[in-house]
Formats: sequence, C-alpha cells, structure tokens
Amino acid sequence: VQLVESGGGLVQPGGSLRLSCTASGLTFTNYPSKWFRQAPGKEREYVAGISNDRDLTYYADSVKGRFTIARDKPKNTVYLQMNSLKPEDTAVYSCNVLDYWGQGTQVTVSS
Repeated sequence: VQLVESGGGLVQPGGSLRLSCTASGLTFTNYPSKWFRQAPGKEREYVAGISNDRDLTYYADSVKGRFTIARDKPKNTVYLQMNSLKPEDTAVYSCNVLDYWGQGTQVTVSS
C-alpha cells in the first residue's frame, strides 16, 4: 500500500490550496480517510476525516468552515481543499488510512 500526497506549496494568507492523496494497493472507499498535519516543534494533529460509507465529513475546530475533505472514487483519491489559509496552518500535511501514511506535503502560509 502506498499513499502519495501532492499539492502543497507556498501561499499568502487568505489564499487557497488543494491537497491530493492518491492510494495504490488500497481502495479509499472501503475505509475512513483522514488528514493530519504537523507543524515544527508541535505534535501531529487531526485536521479532517471522511467516512467510508456515507462520506460523512469531520473537521477540527481550527479548520471548520475553511477546509473541505472530499473523495473522488474513480481516481481513488482524497482531497483537502483549504481556503482562507492562515500562517498557523503552516505544517506538513499527511493523509492516513488504517495504519498507512503518506510522506507528507509541506504547506507554508506566509506573506
């Protein structure tokens, strides 16, 4: 099983990015999927999740209303649309399914 994230980068405060997590060797729709992030010197924190049955979505309070998690079943990809980004959103973002993790993608929010 391999999870590969992409879409990170440098963006100004108030900007947007869309992260992607594509899986090989595993079908996303069979399992809940989650995004986490880890900022320098901080613990990894939960960002968002999507259930495997009815695509119910869940968000950390810090991103609610700004981030959207979604799944593209034919592409076997999970997305994290991030809007109204803030400097405190700067972190390495990783996707997670079961015990599998991607390598992470860096998001930096700075002017």
